[in-house]
Amino acid sequence: MQILTKTLTGAQIVVETLKKLDVDTIFGYPGGIVLGIYDELAKQNDINHYLVRHEQAAVHAAEGYARACGKCGTVIVTSGPGATNVVTGLANAYLDGYPLVVITGQVSSELLHQDAFQEVDIIDITKSCTKKNFQVKDAYNLEKTLLEAYNTAMSGRQGPVLVDITKNVFSQKAEFCENMSINISKPVPAKIVIEDALENIIQAKRPLIISGGGVIQADASQEITKFARILNIPVVSTMMGLGTYPSDDENYLGMIGIFGHPGANRAVKEADLIFAVGTRFNDRIRCCFEKNELGKKLVHLDINENEISRIIPASIGILGDAKEVLQKMIVRLSNFKTADNSNWLKAVMEFKNDNLKPLKRSSKMHSFELLQEIAACIKDKNITVTTEVGQHQVWAARYLKFNFPRKFITSGGLGTMGFGLPAAIGASIALNKAPVICISGDGSFQMNLQELAVCRDYNLPVKIFILDNGYLGMVRQFQEKICGERYFATQISNPDFVKLAESYGIKARRVEKLEDVKEAVSEAFLTGGPFVIDFVIEPKELL
Repeated sequence: MQILTKTLTGAQIVVETLKKLDVDTIFGYPGGIVLGIYDELAKQNDINHYLVRHEQAAVHAAEGYARACGKCGTVIVTSGPGATNVVTGLANAYLDGYPLVVITGQVSSELLHQDAFQEVDIIDITKSCTKKNFQVKDAYNLEKTLLEAYNTAMSGRQGPVLVDITKNVFSQKAEFCENMSINISKPVPAKIVIEDALENIIQAKRPLIISGGGVIQADASQEITKFARILNIPVVSTMMGLGTYPSDDENYLGMIGIFGHPGANRAVKEADLIFAVGTRFNDRIRCCFEKNELGKKLVHLDINENEISRIIPASIGILGDAKEVLQKMIVRLSNFKTADNSNWLKAVMEFKNDNLKPLKRSSKMHSFELLQEIAACIKDKNITVTTEVGQHQVWAARYLKFNFPRKFITSGGLGTMGFGLPAAIGASIALNKAPVICISGDGSFQMNLQELAVCRDYNLPVKIFILDNGYLGMVRQFQEKICGERYFATQISNPDFVKLAESYGIKARRVEKLEDVKEAVSEAFLTGGPFVIDFVIEPKELL
């Protein structure tokens, strides 16, 4: 193949490489170091730039974008505090496994290690929360590095990559290769491993599927659903896997984990074989695997070799892409005589009776009944939902129904307050400015409320539902259970959220009664742009 080249400045190479990678959206915040890139962005129309109000929000928005559409999110920020402000967002994407490339500006290469103005060693700072990071000091290496960064972010277990570029690079000239591309490779498991896994799954008396977040990254929701239905196997999901299997399907039991559905947890404990797809068995779901139960068979399918048997020993480990492996398994099912799992399925469906019936602590509106009402309001809308972190996050996971992947976007591994609103912004943009609901607590909302300006600037139909209890609810609940009801530093003061929204030019209303929820939600969706509802709820509700 003939290599086609042209001479460009480093700033031009950045923009042209992003175009070649089919990047259509950037979230960012300019600064002096990265002005060269911003000047080039101003000269073109192929890439849309969204100006956030805080660099952390830029990364969360890029992750929301990536989660909603499956593409790699892209962020550009400046040096110093611009760079350090992205660390929380990187850590969030790293733990949950979503692809981002974050480009940071850096002082000129001749000033490195001299404590120059706004110099920070962002490479060392981000080593533990990125798949890989790069520092570019010469324009000659820029295009190749950016291509490798995107390849790394999208390959294997996806995740964030940081590219730190020194200021001198943006004005340097170098050759740009117009037809250089990336190649994303996937591991291919041996045929005998797939055959062995199928034989064990079919021979099991009480098989169960755990569908995790990796099913979303692999775009394998249809495959895991078809596989489960062919074999008539019950299915549970992790919080990150919500929507990978239809919530209203008769084989679905619910979410597992310490805040999951008790019936789903019981099913995991009573199964004699677990087929786990795309889950890393973090501490939030290990409550389902007591020490005396680790002897049960585990077939673990994951694209990351390091995750297989890392937490729970696998009887059979399958290293591969979930979609491709499940497709092969479905084809090979014709070679096996499938078992009759109807009695086991009937038994586990009875486990749903174990699910807790929350009790009301007062006559005030409670989160669980509010979320049930919201679920009824959006049942037929196929709406994407993001959440902040706290009690409201768990209520949303328990009571909202998701029949499709990429419809529930939440911070799982890091538990980042302030994630939900910018993630909703990114998701709405990824979905061509479709409506997105952000379920938020009053504490979490105040972490990144300045991003209301972004909702207004771009007239994004983000519907922000604040569950307002005047507390840092999850911590307050722990204080009630663990600290003898000694509440300290958990009761918070709030602004008037309605007036706050209106000050940004956003319509809003307050709801205190359950009978007013339907009308308020309807008004929110009839309003073309952003909308805020302040739901005043019981302050001492327990999960």
